[in-house]
Amino acid sequence: MSTLLSSLSSRVIVYYLLFAVTSLTVVESTCAEPFWNQFRGPNGDGETSATLPTEFSDTEKVTWKAAIHDKGWSSPVVWGKQIWLTTATEDGKKLYAVCVKADTGVIEHDILVLEVAEPRYCHPTNSYASCTPFIEEGRIYVHFGEYGTACLDTATGEKLWERRDFVCEDFRGPASSPVVAGDRLFLLFDGIDNQYVVALDKHTGKTLWKTNRDIDYGTEEGDLKKAYCTPTLIEVEGQQQLICPAAIETIAYNPEDGSELWRVHHEGMNAAARPIYENGLVYIAAGEGDMSLLAVAPEGTGDITESRVAWSTGKAVPHRSSQIVANDRLFMINDSGVISCLDALTGESIWVKRSTGEYWASPLLAGENLYFLSKEGLVLVIAAGDEYQLVAEKQFPAGFNASPAVIDDALILRSFTHLYRIE
Repeated sequence: MSTLLSSLSSRVIVYYLLFAVTSLTVVESTCAEPFWNQFRGPNGDGETSATLPTEFSDTEKVTWKAAIHDKGWSSPVVWGKQIWLTTATEDGKKLYAVCVKADTGVIEHDILVLEVAEPRYCHPTNSYASCTPFIEEGRIYVHFGEYGTACLDTATGEKLWERRDFVCEDFRGPASSPVVAGDRLFLLFDGIDNQYVVALDKHTGKTLWKTNRDIDYGTEEGDLKKAYCTPTLIEVEGQQQLICPAAIETIAYNPEDGSELWRVHHEGMNAAARPIYENGLVYIAAGEGDMSLLAVAPEGTGDITESRVAWSTGKAVPHRSSQIVANDRLFMINDSGVISCLDALTGESIWVKRSTGEYWASPLLAGENLYFLSKEGLVLVIAAGDEYQLVAEKQFPAGFNASPAVIDDALILRSFTHLYRIE
């Protein structure tokens, strides 16, 4: 492991030298920040360069506040002047896509996408609309797990295609979000009965490839095979990799054909955090166990558990909320409100602080500030530094499960009842 860390440190130094040389070019060529088009933003890592307010509340600095009907934990996504999210009746029989005008908060589209005659059981803490959509110019892709996937025209709301034939029992309800890259739409199905990864043609919805997980779960109990992760697409040495966490193992696939590139064994079940790629490492939250958070160098083939794991820990790791990695630091908040700052290169603890409440939403990093949202409606803003520093603390009337989004220099928050634009 020491050799691996030494190699990583060298690559980090080279990276920063290259960054310093090219920074002027980057600044000159960069336009406005990309739209918040997917779960955790344009890079899937929860970071933004926007200048966001730190002092706000249910009434303070609120440009508008829009009531969202029924129940859904999906995070909002943004393209142009539209904000989209999904919602569903509590019984799961009607699944909707809702579009809100970003400037005014007026509902532009409220589309009944799918109807389900006999939905399976969904745990009360989950919803039938927990998968965050993926949006791009003119198209939005909405996913409801085993109940179906659809592509909608964002101007008219017309349904362009749908798929309802994938067999997977979500058991407690769906949560894994879709990802689009190039002409492909990627979906993870990690149910209690079937576990596989699918690539669809985003234009037609037709299957391009389907790969079974091929994991030895060590049990026949379906609940121990369940996961809720959203995949992350990275590029390593010219090869694209689709990083797909599951129960017990995380597997990287070739996005072109679904063939396996590498896998790492970490135990755990019900993992939900989205992987992050920084500093030449993939940070994976596995849900449970002594290796419930690990940093992996994504080179090699086959089982790379013994050769490419830089570090791992099982201390205060969230089951649902994703991590933030920035400035060689990893920040996270676990389900019971323990906030941790780790050295992202070594995994060593820098500080730990306990907050109140329960946290499922993933954090946001804007500038030097981190935003955390609790199920009880508490919003914490803390400094992303080597010491714990509380910047602001506000209480909202309804709680949060959805992760925040950003448009321009405005914060988009979805509570259990409303969508807010705050700036």
